[in-house]
Amino acid sequence: MDEKQRIRDLAKETYEYAVSPEMERRRLLWTDHNSMVFTRPPIYIRAIPFQEYPEAQELVCTDPYLRSLESAFLLNRYRMRIKNDDTIIEPWVTVQASVRQSPEGVYGLPAELEEKTGGAICARFHPVLIDEEDVKKLHVMPYEVDEEETSRRLERAYDAVGGILDIAEDRQACLCRMWNNDISTAIAKLRGLEQIMWDVYDDPEWLSSLAAWMRDRILEHIDQTEKAGGFHLVNHQNQAMPYCRELEPPSASREPVRTKQLWGYMAAQEFTTFGPDMFEEFMFRYQKPILERYGLAAYGCCEDLTQKIGIIKTLKNLRRIAVSPFADVKKCAEAIGGDYILSYRPNPSTACSRGVDEEFVRRELNEAADVFDANGCKWDVTLKDLETTTGDPGAIIRWTAIVRDVLDRRYGG
Repeated sequence: MDEKQRIRDLAKETYEYAVSPEMERRRLLWTDHNSMVFTRPPIYIRAIPFQEYPEAQELVCTDPYLRSLESAFLLNRYRMRIKNDDTIIEPWVTVQASVRQSPEGVYGLPAELEEKTGGAICARFHPVLIDEEDVKKLHVMPYEVDEEETSRRLERAYDAVGGILDIAEDRQACLCRMWNNDISTAIAKLRGLEQIMWDVYDDPEWLSSLAAWMRDRILEHIDQTEKAGGFHLVNHQNQAMPYCRELEPPSASREPVRTKQLWGYMAAQEFTTFGPDMFEEFMFRYQKPILERYGLAAYGCCEDLTQKIGIIKTLKNLRRIAVSPFADVKKCAEAIGGDYILSYRPNPSTACSRGVDEEFVRRELNEAADVFDANGCKWDVTLKDLETTTGDPGAIIRWTAIVRDVLDRRYGG
C-alpha cells in the first residue's frame, strides 16, 4: 500500500467534514453558547475508547508518524458517525514544536509511574520529593525552541498532508500546557497525593512555598512565550469547543497572540478531598494569577467542586465551571445560576460503558435539566473519561442520539 496516499485520502475526508455546513452550524452554536446566548445545550463527546473499535484495527501504516495521523483521521471518521453531537473537527493538523525542557521532567525531576500489576491499566506515581530539602533539586529550563528540529517536524507534516489540511504550530512553553500549568497535578505527582494531605497540617508553610515557586515558574514561561511570539490561536484551552464572540476563534494562523486573546483552563483534581478553605489556601490562590492572565477561563475536571464554586467565582475572567459526576448537581446549579456556563458531565460508567439503558439516560438527563432550568443555568453536556464501551462502537452513537432527543424535546431542534 502507498502509505502516503492513504494518509492524503483520509486527510481529504477530514477536510471535507471540517468545512461542511454541519461544522459551521456547530461553530455558530458554540460561539453563541460560550458568549452566554443560550438556545440549547451543546453536546461534546470528549472521550472515545477508540482502541476497542473496528476502525482502530484498520491501521495499516508502518511509518510511526503516518500511523499517528492515520489513527487521528480514522477517529475523525468514527466521529462522523456520531452525528448527534456538537464536537467540532478542524481543518488542520497541529505540529508540536520542539520546546526545550529537562529530560527528567518539566520541573527537573521525574514523575514516574510505579509498576502496573494484575493487568490493571493504572498505577500510582512514585514520589521524588521525599525530604523537604529535595525541593532544591527542582529546576525549570527557560523557554527555548529547537528551530531545526521544529522545521523537520513541520516539513514532515507538510509532506504528509500539505495542500489538503493547514498546518498549525504549537510553540508554547511546557509549563503553559494543560496539566503542567495547574500546579495541582505536578505537586501530587512529585510529592505524593496522600503526603500533601499530611503536609497541610505538618508543614503548611513549606507546601505553600512550593506552590508559590511553581506559580512563579509558570508565569515566567507565559512571559517568555509571549515575548518570543510563541502563543497562537491553536493554544485555546477550555475542555470544550473554544468558540465565543469575545475572543478570536481557534485557527492554524501563525500570527502571535497574547494570553489575553486565549481561553485558559485549570483544575485541581488532586485537591478534591480538601475543604474549601484549604483548597483556597494551598492551591487556588496560586492558580488564580495564572488563569487571570488569559482572556476567558474554564475551571474543573473530574473533581467535586460543589463546596468550592464560591471561591472559583472570584476569578475575574471566569466563564465555564465543570459539574462532575461526583458533584451535587442541585447545589452546583444554585451556586452557578445563569452567570456562567455550567459544563455538565454525566457519569460515563452509567452512560454507555456497559450498554445503554435508554430509560435511565432519559430520566437522569431530564432530572438534571429540571434543576438547571429552575436555576436559569446556561449549560452543556460533556461525555468524558469514558475508558470502555465493552467493545461496542454503537454505544456512544446510541447514547448521543438519546441525549439529543431529550434536549430537542425540551429546547427545540
